[in-house]
Amino acid sequence: MLLGEPQPDAAFLACLEAVQGWTRRRFKLPAQAAVLVSEMACTFPGCPPLETVVAFWTADERRHQFKLYKPLREVLYDDVGWLMGSPEAHDGSAWDCC
Repeated sequence: MLLGEPQPDAAFLACLEAVQGWTRRRFKLPAQAAVLVSEMACTFPGCPPLETVVAFWTADERRHQFKLYKPLREVLYDDVGWLMGSPEAHDGSAWDCC
């Protein structure tokens, strides 16, 4: 969060925590595993105005990431649960898994 930005409301924080939990569940991450969830504005033509970006690390300290092309408040378990493969399938800087 940037200085001067308002605090997110409780509903937004609940959505954020849900996506973190669903990601831990889907990728079999420990409860204490870091899962970062951000809502970002997209400026590319044809891209939704807001998208949700998720990043996490596995036990071997490798970072994995994926995008969901919708605002955080609209993300459902099925948006994360359908992701196939192991975390390695979502590795690197390519954002093409979702």
